[in-house]
Amino acid sequence: MENTAPTPPISTKSGTDPMTGLPHSEVHYFNSYNHHGIHEEMLKDEVRTKSYRDAIYNNRHIFKDKVVLDVGCGTAILSMFAVKAGAKHVIGVDMSTIIVKAREIVAANGMSDQITLLQGKMEEVELPFPQVDIIISEWMGYFLLYESMLDTVLWARDRYLRKDGQGLIFPDKATIFMAGIEDGEYKDEKIGFWDNVYGFDYTPLKRTALTEPLVDTVDLKAVVTDPCAVITLDLYTCTVADLAFSLPFSLPIRRTDYIHALIAWFDIEFSACHKPVRFSTGPHTKYTHWKQTVFYLADVLTVEAGETVSGKLDCNPNAGNRRDLDIAIDYRTDTNDPHRKAEGHCEYKMC
Repeated sequence: MENTAPTPPISTKSGTDPMTGLPHSEVHYFNSYNHHGIHEEMLKDEVRTKSYRDAIYNNRHIFKDKVVLDVGCGTAILSMFAVKAGAKHVIGVDMSTIIVKAREIVAANGMSDQITLLQGKMEEVELPFPQVDIIISEWMGYFLLYESMLDTVLWARDRYLRKDGQGLIFPDKATIFMAGIEDGEYKDEKIGFWDNVYGFDYTPLKRTALTEPLVDTVDLKAVVTDPCAVITLDLYTCTVADLAFSLPFSLPIRRTDYIHALIAWFDIEFSACHKPVRFSTGPHTKYTHWKQTVFYLADVLTVEAGETVSGKLDCNPNAGNRRDLDIAIDYRTDTNDPHRKAEGHCEYKMC
């Protein structure tokens, strides 16, 4: 059914190049997925890919004879999982030119009659079905919400998912967690470096460095607090407005130590499965390409076991580029020792 020629037709309502008229930031975002390297990294992320595979393969009774929409299909791995699980037809949508290779991959695996791949924005392509039974998507970014692809999944839900209450979303729940870490050595290397650069005062760049969250792998031994779930998004009910939030957190201190940074990660759940499938991107579990997001604090917090660090996490899409995030953290140490009381406000931008 699907054209597998090297230069496929563009399937949009206007029939024009889907990149035409897009802001530079949007073109840059979509073009970043043209390169095979990013897809190689995601496919080799076994926690990610095997969780999707298990959620689909272990629920063939759910996928059998269903029409499935794969939002942001990339190389079509999820689409092919769905076909092997018995889906009647899968529609994959992606804006980037990787979809050209995806067509070839689908053809090489003998699935061209069961998978239709469309290049274009989800909001503009014309699907060959008026509604779908299941939406599958790997939409998560760093800090869960960076790059804001969830907006598109929610639009597809509202426009195409069957309205009788029987439509399913894979995955359907996502939770952001926070914790505090001791990371003095690396903070000195990354932030303290700017205090003296070959004898010069570079502190203006120190202030900039503090506003840039670091995406990195955190050693579990560095974690000083218990984790705190800040927000859970239910993809059946949440709206785009819910993706901007201001919510409290409270971190119980596990051991007497110092806190140099707060970290965030997310857990994902496929609750529609016969036996729910979950995975975490936290420091306590196997590596994923999402790693953890590290927010260095201006202060060093001196804490003792049994105390708490509490505060508020603000997250908003950037006004100039909705795929970037403006994040603010208010924090304070809850202690009876007046010499160790500390509080502060830090602002960050993920871009």
